Amino acid sequence: MAAERLQKIIAAAGIASRRKAEELITQGRVTVNGQIVSELGAKADRERDHIKVDGKLLHGPERHIYLLLNKPKGYVTTVSDPQGRPTVMDLVKHVGERIYPVGRLDYDSEGLLLLSNDGELANYLTRAASHVPKTYLVKVAGAPGEEAIEKLRHGIRIGSKPGVRGMHAVRTAPAQVRVVREAENPWYEVTLIEGKHRQIRRMFEEIGHHVEKIKRVRYGPLALDVEPGQFRELTPKEVATLRRAGPKRPARPTGPQDLKASTRYLGKAGSERRGQAGAKASGGAKRFSPRGERREAAGREEKPRFERGPRPARFEKSSGGKRPQHGRRAPR
Repeated sequence: MAAERLQKIIAAAGIASRRKAEELITQGRVTVNGQIVSELGAKADRERDHIKVDGKLLHGPERHIYLLLNKPKGYVTTVSDPQGRPTVMDLVKHVGERIYPVGRLDYDSEGLLLLSNDGELANYLTRAASHVPKTYLVKVAGAPGEEAIEKLRHGIRIGSKPGVRGMHAVRTAPAQVRVVREAENPWYEVTLIEGKHRQIRRMFEEIGHHVEKIKRVRYGPLALDVEPGQFRELTPKEVATLRRAGPKRPARPTGPQDLKASTRYLGKAGSERRGQAGAKASGGAKRFSPRGERREAAGREEKPRFERGPRPARFEKSSGGKRPQHGRRAPR
């Protein structure tokens, strides 16, 4: 079998997510054939090499398990807690395989949480570039103004907190925010495509409102459908849909109609390039031009940007139709 990166092998064996596996390697807790490996670029063959994590021999890939848990408030999203607080692993005992949380929910937050031993899927869902949408119900103290909510929709800079790990000043991506229950302390539905540390709480604090409750109700295509503290296993169809979660790239235009719809997305420069592709797809028809279509719709004929005059003759007709030789004047 071909050699693979160590973190990928560890994640496939269900020991930890790929990100956590990288930490295990850099901490010197992984050995290959008795030698400690601490470089992330190291590779190994899972069939030939003896790979150990914390002294335990790594076995082949385990059966993948995917769980959807309704996390109650007051549980830590981790495998173990040094402070002795209850963890989400206390809610999924007797599963039969070693699993771990995919992403996180704060101690005071509740709702949909995924757990799995599929390191590949966990790495895809938690990396920043995946942009898998996550939807939350949020109760805030006091009613923010519409101008303040617009700031959250367009992205807002959330500040850092001195002495708090992970609290760096960053600007959030645009978010979907809508009110679902108007009251003195209203409820909002917030959809994010990123997952910065305590992001929703910091966003509302930035506009002067404290968050009282947060409940995650959707994760990509999955919806929360179990009672608090309960969990269920995902169906194969749900797992396949989850692997395709995230924003979809627009289809490449193949003709004038497709090009018209994509012009707004591509911009002026992109539309000119797409116009050539549309002409080829239409069997060699004339090149499509958004500018020309607008003129045609308005009942006006598109005119060329300039008109070229008649081509000047290179020599006089009196020369008998012969081209003059170089360095000699034509006879008169």
